[in-house]
Amino acid sequence: MTLSEEAEQRLADIVELQPTKNAALQERWGLESGSEVHQYLESELSDYYYRNESSLICATPDAELLVGDETERDGPRVFSGTELEAEILTILPGPDAESQSVVATLHDVQEYSDLDPTVDEVRSALHTLSDKGLVNRIRKSVPTFRLALSHDEFELDVSK
Repeated sequence: MTLSEEAEQRLADIVELQPTKNAALQERWGLESGSEVHQYLESELSDYYYRNESSLICATPDAELLVGDETERDGPRVFSGTELEAEILTILPGPDAESQSVVATLHDVQEYSDLDPTVDEVRSALHTLSDKGLVNRIRKSVPTFRLALSHDEFELDVSK
């Protein structure tokens, strides 16, 4: 997806302000309402942002790469997440490995941790991690998943 100059500037605002609210972007962009911000995000920047667990707007790793120099960052990028998401990130295949299905991920979580999630909980967690840019969803007849980043490129802060 090629971004217009305006969209790239607005994406840079998200990277700078993250995590942020519609109101902060509304003020920065001179829009009339938070609804306009949401509409712009969905129509122009949907691949480059996600909402965290507190519904705050955050940039994906791809967004950060697009508008900034990754070498400027000290250490890995820190994301917030759940205990299940953390377990999934430890067992999911790496960026260059063969991806695995939701059911295979469920079985690995059940085998290698004390958690006993449902298949729907695992599916939801995988999609959340995909929205954050931490996991790639590979579209096959059955969607499969693998890490988008190597383990040294991110940390997951587990909120209790």
